[in-house]
Amino acid sequence: MKKINFILSGLLFLSFLVSCNDKKFTEVVEVPLPTAQEKITIGLPDDVRASQGSFQLEKLPYAYDALAPAISPLTMEMHYSKHYLTYTNNLNNAVAGTEFENETIENILAKLDLNNADLRNNAGGYYNHTLYWQSMAPNAGGAPKDTLATAIKRDFGSYENFVSAFKTEATKQFGSAWVWLVVDKSKKLQITSTQNQDNPLMRNANVPGTPILALDLWEHAYYLGYQYRRQNYIDSFFNVINWKKVGENYEAAIRRKY
Repeated sequence: MKKINFILSGLLFLSFLVSCNDKKFTEVVEVPLPTAQEKITIGLPDDVRASQGSFQLEKLPYAYDALAPAISPLTMEMHYSKHYLTYTNNLNNAVAGTEFENETIENILAKLDLNNADLRNNAGGYYNHTLYWQSMAPNAGGAPKDTLATAIKRDFGSYENFVSAFKTEATKQFGSAWVWLVVDKSKKLQITSTQNQDNPLMRNANVPGTPILALDLWEHAYYLGYQYRRQNYIDSFFNVINWKKVGENYEAAIRRKY
């Protein structure tokens, strides 16, 4: 594979307060950056390696530019090779020499002490991002099929109702968060959200269950491509959802014994 070269240009966003005749208003102005363009070269997912340890990076099943324009190449490169790599290396350090060194990530999340911030954040960051990569694919989107489609209609009334409920849950989040489609203990589909790097496998989950679809709402997941327009990112996510993989996750989850 060849490295990707492309041209980066953009807008500088300025916010200022104007006072006139004792009336104040705030205006956001888009100001073009200098005309000089910068040539950007990004690497390849296969070039990224975690340090030796219990956990390794989930192989990204597509190139950094494969999900554009929904997810920009620079966003994917930074997200995968910087944030995800850091969570993986930190997780390996956190479990080394402990009872969790040879546990699965799911068991670690279910058993960990929530007061152990280091393990909690890095185990969550590793698991959450791994599912997020799997939740997307190039030439994807559309609507689910087969068993998952039937389950969505059963539990939400229709696919359209599901989309509306998922977007509503995502839109109401403030700050760093995740939105999930989970299979709960009664094998029913539910939409839920968590803050920071928590997830529905942890003991503090409002809706415990097995996640089958994940949407990352941390700023690093979308800001380079969308800036303050997070709603556009949420909408675009539905153009790249890998429903085939989500369906496989659903089939595995309903077979799971609690």
